[in-house]
Amino acid sequence: MKRCVIVGGARIRDYGRVKSYLRKDDFFIYCDGGLNHKDSLGFEADLVTGDFDSFNLQNAPAGVELIKLPTHKDDTDVFFAAKTALERGFTDFVLVGVTGGRLDHTMCNLSVLLYLFENKKNAFAVDDYSIIKIAGSSVESIPDSFSYFSLMCINGPAKNVTIKNAEYPLDNAAIVPSYQYAISNRVLKGKTSTVTVGEGQLLLIKVF
Repeated sequence: MKRCVIVGGARIRDYGRVKSYLRKDDFFIYCDGGLNHKDSLGFEADLVTGDFDSFNLQNAPAGVELIKLPTHKDDTDVFFAAKTALERGFTDFVLVGVTGGRLDHTMCNLSVLLYLFENKKNAFAVDDYSIIKIAGSSVESIPDSFSYFSLMCINGPAKNVTIKNAEYPLDNAAIVPSYQYAISNRVLKGKTSTVTVGEGQLLLIKVF
């Protein structure tokens, strides 16, 4: 099945970098202000959704499926898009235009990654600076082409965290929300770092 790309309205400066992670056969959902990115990304919409408080509905692309949401609702536009795509059977997701700007929106959008992870789907976000995903029980690999990588608590304490082939290795360590120390690690030159999380989940941020 196609991947689902969800486009939010946060600022994108380096369209070339973001576009390099997208494919022509992806299914694109543009969320409200995410439509401002459509021409620069160069991918047509398959579905448009939102409450249209940041994009003029009259300028939405014609002939495309549209789901108009009420202004007063529990789900953000991006969260609604993720839920809708999940209901339609998508298993692989890419989120763009979801970080930066308002911190509350960024944190909520990152929680979409956790929501998809808990539903056993593959998902990552890409922005001007990094690739962001959830690290859980599976081994995550970070090649030395990335400048840094960080691990952050997003869902309570994480235990038995192991990092190999990195400047700051860990062996069955714990990372808790009140002490986020696994920041700005580096892959050893010529190596590939690996991250495993025995219990819990962490946000893995791979910085370009």
